[in-house]
Amino acid sequence: MQESNLKARIEEYFAAGATAAGDAGAMVAFEDLREALETGAVRAAEQDSSATTGWRVNVWVKQGILLGFRIGTLTTSGDGLTFVDKHTYPARRFTAEDGVRVVPGGSSVRAGAYVAKSVVCMPPMYVNVGAYVDEGTMVDSHALVGSCAQIGKRVHLSAAAQVGGVLEPVNANPVILEDDVLVGGNCGVYEGTIVRKRAVLAAGTVLTRGTPVYDVVKGEVLRTDGDRPLIIPEGAVVVPGARAVNKGKAAEWGLSVYTPVIVKYRDEKTELSAALEELLR
Repeated sequence: MQESNLKARIEEYFAAGATAAGDAGAMVAFEDLREALETGAVRAAEQDSSATTGWRVNVWVKQGILLGFRIGTLTTSGDGLTFVDKHTYPARRFTAEDGVRVVPGGSSVRAGAYVAKSVVCMPPMYVNVGAYVDEGTMVDSHALVGSCAQIGKRVHLSAAAQVGGVLEPVNANPVILEDDVLVGGNCGVYEGTIVRKRAVLAAGTVLTRGTPVYDVVKGEVLRTDGDRPLIIPEGAVVVPGARAVNKGKAAEWGLSVYTPVIVKYRDEKTELSAALEELLR
């Protein structure tokens, strides 16, 4: 199927608003998009060397995902446990031929998400619609991959790691973790943050648009700028830190606020720590 043809159909039915719900063609276009997302033929965002961040958001794909919610109707599903959700987004079913390891215990991957061969899903975890999870990645227990999040190759999402989505606004950058990123337990990556290749987020690190990151190695403070998201440099090792509040009662009381801190960049010692994670796969 030609991507340009699918794009044109999605844009047409999305622009039609609520009237698309009664159009059989809208459902066909959406189902074609959902299949293309599940096979990895199209993505909510993809690498683009001409873009300032190195990534391009495919607005029409996000529009198609929203179209699926718009034209979907509530239905009951599930084996044993009962779920009620839009019929356009059932849980995905995997077979051994898919090459995805889904360990028993309450995990779920929503229709419209791409999960590559050799991905490991430890229970319970959840991957939402529009997400892209590439080869060799581990999604550990209680981890979340949000809608449209882009996860690279050989990424480890440790237990209780939360990777936010960003489905709306449709032109906004989703959260992106590039290849070989290690995300520690109880981390949170939100609001379109981009984590470059081989970066390490220590347990408990939280990244958002509103929280500056202090790079003590390079003497820089990383912030968002307009539409540009927070970007963690390649190979950075980020840990939870604190900075003193120097005004008012907070200063009087000796309070500090949370901030992520880049304490180093990956070296041989860091590589050895990351290698230990490989033994768990």
